[in-house]
Amino acid sequence: MGPAGGATRPGRFFGVYLLYCLNPRHRGRVYVGFTVNPARRVQQHNGGRKKGGAWRTSGRGPWEMVLIVHGFPSAVAALRFEWAWQHPQASRRLAHVAPRLRSEATFDFHLRVLAHMLRAPPWARLPLTLRWLRSDFRRELCPPPPPHVPLAFGPLLPPVLASKRQADPFADIESQPDQDAEAPCTLCARTLQDEEGSLCCPHPGCSLRAHMICLAEEFLQKEPGQLLPLEGQCPGCKNSLLWGDLIWLCRMGAQEEEEDLESDEEHWTDMLEI
Repeated sequence: MGPAGGATRPGRFFGVYLLYCLNPRHRGRVYVGFTVNPARRVQQHNGGRKKGGAWRTSGRGPWEMVLIVHGFPSAVAALRFEWAWQHPQASRRLAHVAPRLRSEATFDFHLRVLAHMLRAPPWARLPLTLRWLRSDFRRELCPPPPPHVPLAFGPLLPPVLASKRQADPFADIESQPDQDAEAPCTLCARTLQDEEGSLCCPHPGCSLRAHMICLAEEFLQKEPGQLLPLEGQCPGCKNSLLWGDLIWLCRMGAQEEEEDLESDEEHWTDMLEI
């Protein structure tokens, strides 16, 4: 599995966070927001509206970012997650979640909603990570996150560069010899084209190279009603693979893009209804 410690995966970062108010006058208030830069965003909240913070948090600080969910494939996917977390009563995906109880703290209610969101489609199919930035605020979620959603702890660090990922079990993927750019797909035998997107098995000695669509269809044979795989068995070496790890490794060599949401390309998950 990818890094679940302090480091984030290479590529664009999209996260949805939960703020907790430490001000004695407003203690217990929470705020759900979206960010591409958690450290900068919490500074903006504590700096007030003049510093770019939200009006709901302005003048009520200090605020602490206690957890963040990240790993979304696009800004739109994260923004839809944010909206549903803010408005669970209006999301048809969360119609089964009971309203907040009178005796229930706002913080506990938001965690309860989050627990159900991580188990509800379409979010249950995404390679997300639940990160507790403040371990003293940690609670056990009920229901617990899906097995493919790792728990991480501590502050976020810059993305890990491939040349520095010695501790990662797949670190030697970069040292493998270059393969023929026109090699055929292991599953359909058609030539692999860069624009089509191809995936490689990270396990040493495995020669699997396949179109993203071909491997997705292979993994979904036991889940015919789904569009996005969670995991599957490599057709080559028969090892178990997480779909999120394959996508992460595919993009690992890509250069970091500018944090400009207006230039963000659409992702197919953006079309899923919430």
